[in-house]
Amino acid sequence: MQITRTATTPAPLERVFAYLADFTTTTQWDPGTVATTRLAGDGGVGTRYRNVSRFLGREVSLEYFVTALEPDGLVRLRGENASVVAEDELTFERVGDLTAVTYRASLQPKGWRVVAAPLVALAFRRLADDAEQSLRRVLGAL
Repeated sequence: MQITRTATTPAPLERVFAYLADFTTTTQWDPGTVATTRLAGDGGVGTRYRNVSRFLGREVSLEYFVTALEPDGLVRLRGENASVVAEDELTFERVGDLTAVTYRASLQPKGWRVVAAPLVALAFRRLADDAEQSLRRVLGAL
């Protein structure tokens, strides 16, 4: 399951990058996130986060690692728990006077959970749509 969403904002690229590269801000722009805590690291490659989200009516915890970071250009994270692997990527670019942020996320169920993939895919797309709207609102206020 994969989704891609793009949001634009008049906020400066450097400010948008600094804000979103801090994964703990997900509580402000990702409606599914209950809490995100930095466990180790300085925000760069190798930094670990614990993300607790509400998905399909239950709280789910994933441990995320920053796998790639290019200042003002890219943040990539990988999250995992016993039931799923998540890959998240944010890319940043200037488009005229605007900053464009493209958010790509994939979710791969593990084991027997694969049979629930169609239901999970619908909920995942709905959550992505809500996150896109929230992201536009939050970035507009930067």
